[in-house]
Amino acid sequence: MAYKMLTKAALVAGLAVSAAFSVSAADKPKLMMGADAAMLANTCAGCHGTGGNSMGPAAPSIAGLSPTYFNETMAGFASGEIPSTIMGRIAKGYTEDEIGAMAKFYSGKKFMKAKQDFDPALADKGAKLHDKYCEKCHADGGQSAEDDAGVLAGQWTPYVNWTLADYKAGDREATKKMKKKLSELLEREGSDGVIALLNFYASQQK
Repeated sequence: MAYKMLTKAALVAGLAVSAAFSVSAADKPKLMMGADAAMLANTCAGCHGTGGNSMGPAAPSIAGLSPTYFNETMAGFASGEIPSTIMGRIAKGYTEDEIGAMAKFYSGKKFMKAKQDFDPALADKGAKLHDKYCEKCHADGGQSAEDDAGVLAGQWTPYVNWTLADYKAGDREATKKMKKKLSELLEREGSDGVIALLNFYASQQK
């Protein structure tokens, strides 16, 4: 009798647990329970550094980015429009509201320029190329984070180089204006022009 009562109790408990896990996707909260923007952003610190300032070239610094750029980039990762290693999977794990909260959080953080080696002569050439091909969108010598333009000055140059390679190969869709300017740069200056640009961005350390 006691065994039957125990079995019945276990069955009831099991059904209760099953019911708890049968909640539909529509009931999923837009924000993680109790997670504020800082808590959500902490999940990015492992790769992008505390406060969004990366300590190594494998991942870009994301502090100080405009909310528009952050949101559009995360949406691109989630949809697969922007190629990635793990960001595509990570971006899919957040709701739009959560991404918006992180975008606001990081936009309020100060972008810390990476300390990296550069060739002064190439940096001088790169400054001229930036003014000619990049300044209209990446204003203030590549330091502006306004609208949908990412920060280039002081960003880790290996990351910038990989990103430009994705654009060149067509793996990442460029805006019409960027596609035209990048094509002109490569046609007139070749890979040497890209190297000069990278040295210019690396030289921006203050």
